[in-house]
Amino acid sequence: MALGKGLNSLIPQQKKVRNIIRRETGIVNDNDRVWQININDIVPNPEQPRKEFNEEELHSLVLSIQKHGIMQPLVVTERQEGGYELIAGERRLRASDLAGLSTVPALVRTATQQEKLELALVENIQRHNLNPIEEAYAYSRLLEEFNLTQEQAAEQLGKSRSALANTIRLLDLPEKIQTALIKGDLSAGKARALLSLNSEKDQLEMFESMMGTKMSVRDVESLVSGKKNNNKVVKDHNIAAQEKILEERLGSKVNISGTTKKGKIMISYDSTEELKRLISELS
Repeated sequence: MALGKGLNSLIPQQKKVRNIIRRETGIVNDNDRVWQININDIVPNPEQPRKEFNEEELHSLVLSIQKHGIMQPLVVTERQEGGYELIAGERRLRASDLAGLSTVPALVRTATQQEKLELALVENIQRHNLNPIEEAYAYSRLLEEFNLTQEQAAEQLGKSRSALANTIRLLDLPEKIQTALIKGDLSAGKARALLSLNSEKDQLEMFESMMGTKMSVRDVESLVSGKKNNNKVVKDHNIAAQEKILEERLGSKVNISGTTKKGKIMISYDSTEELKRLISELS
């Protein structure tokens, strides 16, 4: 179900709610009501994309809840075996437990596994709660576990396809750089600039050289561009001429690496049909 169709489509018109503590605390709209639910009846959301919780921020939230209470209800769904599963609001749930609350306000909804992940993602993205790697991993899960295309996932999350794709690409970076993203030592913009470098070695070298500096994203992009240009090898004109002859003959991109005495020929193809054609041409 696409979130673009409205979150109201996830809200059941009638609810059979178990284990609800005594009283209704507020009205969201004509069909939704917020209830006080025993905190011990709520289990965490296994689809929660957020893995890192800042202890200092959590402590601040505990103090706020102790003084003012919970300003925004949690979102939960009923479990077949009884009790509730959290869809959105894990930080509030943790802080409420630490604050010593016995009940929390929650909106009860029905949701599939995919919808649970989507809702948790949307809440975290809107609140800027996810680090770039958590966000990338959650997007990747949507694609792989629920067989969505990038276009479908982007539509459901209210993001552009290119933004979603560029975020997922962060998972291709070396672990050391991903760790810096998780800790907040490196911005997603600078990390995406590093993706332009072809080798992990170059990415790590550039990462090490920029850490501790006050470079902007544009500065990093300029450094990356300069390194790529420096790494380029001027190809022998005879090799380049042979590449052109082969490309005209085969109708495909050809790359020759090495010298006129020894090297490799790489022929690119973009489809099964083109591969079959090339095999026929070379047979």
